[in-house]
Amino acid sequence: MWGQQCGVDKYTRTEKLGEGTYGVVFKARHNDTGEMIALKKIRLDSEDEGVPGTALREISLLKELNHPNVVELKDVFYQQKKLYVAFELCDFDVKKYMRSVSNKLQPTTVKSFIWQIMKGLEFCHSHRILHRDLKPQNILVTPRNGVIKLADFGLARAFSVPLRAYTHEVVTLWYRAPEVLLGCQEYACGVDIWSVGAIIAELSTGNALFPGDSEIDELFKIFRLLGTPNEELWPGVSKLQDYKVTFPKWRPQPLASAMPAMEAAGVDLAGRMLCYTPAARITAKASLDHPYFADLDRSIIGTKALPEQPRAAPAR
Repeated sequence: MWGQQCGVDKYTRTEKLGEGTYGVVFKARHNDTGEMIALKKIRLDSEDEGVPGTALREISLLKELNHPNVVELKDVFYQQKKLYVAFELCDFDVKKYMRSVSNKLQPTTVKSFIWQIMKGLEFCHSHRILHRDLKPQNILVTPRNGVIKLADFGLARAFSVPLRAYTHEVVTLWYRAPEVLLGCQEYACGVDIWSVGAIIAELSTGNALFPGDSEIDELFKIFRLLGTPNEELWPGVSKLQDYKVTFPKWRPQPLASAMPAMEAAGVDLAGRMLCYTPAARITAKASLDHPYFADLDRSIIGTKALPEQPRAAPAR
């Protein structure tokens, strides 16, 4: 990290990259090193409220995470009642990259992306950190070298054993695990694994697997593909606070029908992630040994440009 005395005057902003709930993100150049970074300016509207909890959580967790597939925290400083956080700059998030190539990724690209996502996630989970908001928009990519970075740790939490109760208002709806949708407050790494299972299908098809417009619609989209859960499919499901015996009854459909372009091993990996019983889902560590990755040339990951060429200038 750069020196703590480094203020906003040490940077030259070049363009606005986006705006969220708590602030604005700019592309900027460090005047001393010339390095391009993403500079997040966080608004502190009230001295009584202080720094938003999501910002503090993201900063504290990223200071602990140093991995090639996790976005690097460069600098943090406070100036003129604003908090600034500098991150390494990546060209795209995965969602914008997919759009830039008409949602058509080569199978080799999909496999490389998934491998790197799981490498980053295995590192997080081994350090007892849940991301809790994995989605294509929170995964960054640089097409010139094909490197993937997990980002946006604002909803992340450190977890402990035994598990504590957490809020169920986590994870963007389309990637939210069914136990969370059904009101479970004691959850662990399985919530991230479920999200990756949904992301695998989206990388393969270009379309979200479960694009629900409400919690109940999200559940029903899951049920239509995987079957309405019962004690046979998911032991203990009837004890979850939002489970209803009156849910419509759907039979499970072949997962391959929802991702026809994916090779059989990739469908199997996604299926092991999209398992109803959280404890039965494949772990991030075990996924790295899955046969889907058997023919992946890991030596070239991060060393060559992606085969797809973006149509437009980077949007992030």
